[in-house]
Amino acid sequence: MCHLPGLVVFDLDYTLWPFWVDTHVDPPFQRGRAGSVLDARGRPVRLYPEVPAVLERLQGLGIPMAAASRTGETRGATQLLELFSVRRFLRRVEIYPGGKSAHFHRLQQDTGVPFAQMLFFDDEERNIRDVSKLGVTCILVPDGMTQALLTQGLEAFARS
Repeated sequence: MCHLPGLVVFDLDYTLWPFWVDTHVDPPFQRGRAGSVLDARGRPVRLYPEVPAVLERLQGLGIPMAAASRTGETRGATQLLELFSVRRFLRRVEIYPGGKSAHFHRLQQDTGVPFAQMLFFDDEERNIRDVSKLGVTCILVPDGMTQALLTQGLEAFARS
């Protein structure tokens, strides 16, 4: 890969983990026995299986990462990023309700990375539509983040 993005941005719900943090699980979250993560009712919550490898691959390539989520459950989402050991991979985290375009304008300001140098993964068509209008390379995540989707995204970015 010769042409790599300056920033890779991930949505959270149904992109990094298989639930809506504001609806399907009950914060606050805690670490259970054997390193598992549990919600307030003691139910286990987890990332999609390939997420750690995806993050490590990007880190190995030296590509900075960020998260952008429209959830209103800011505290719970932030807590999960820490408990899942995802936060350490992320240079920036934008978690608050509103349009994804607002998250990207903030990311662009804070990182100095132009939109055309960003790659974004999200499970919602409307977010893909909104953010692609900014000039960001966007990849729809139909069933959780995978290594194959990362490869697809990096290839799409290189062609852009």
